[in-house]
Amino acid sequence: MPRAKLVGGRVVVPSIDESRQLYASGFYGQPLGVEKVKDPSQVSSPLVLDPLEALYLLETGQLEVEDEDGRPLGVEELARKLDVTEEAWGAYLVYRDLRSRGLVVRSGLKYGASFVAYRKGPGLEHAPFVIHYYPPDEPFDPVELVRAGRVSHSVRKVFVLATAGPGARQPIYITFKWLRP
Repeated sequence: MPRAKLVGGRVVVPSIDESRQLYASGFYGQPLGVEKVKDPSQVSSPLVLDPLEALYLLETGQLEVEDEDGRPLGVEELARKLDVTEEAWGAYLVYRDLRSRGLVVRSGLKYGASFVAYRKGPGLEHAPFVIHYYPPDEPFDPVELVRAGRVSHSVRKVFVLATAGPGARQPIYITFKWLRP
């Protein structure tokens, strides 16, 4: 099983072989110093995992994470050490659910969103979904909803609004589609 180390608030897989294996198994993480991976077999540097990826891999038994002293960490302790907020925990529930449905989930920052999701993976297709996570108790401006919808439509992605609060069994998803009169 791949091992990662918590280093300065980041989860790093130092072994190149284990980094390559994790990336190839589900497009997890980002190799250090590499902007875009064209071929998973070409991963040749340590992998840096997003906090949500690290939590998911640890929770599903696909990764071991150690602190700076080499002590193994559990999911809750890792979440605390990564300063995962209540809002980020809600986003994690969405991330975990999408991954459990077989989707490859990556950052959606490029589109002003929480996530993008692929059926096959980056480099194999364009992400068909852009997902915005909103905490269930936080109101949002309808203008933001229209902006997000317009961006997703302009890049030919399905716009999905997702929410999940503490104690939620499953996230709630709302899919938006532009209608032409």
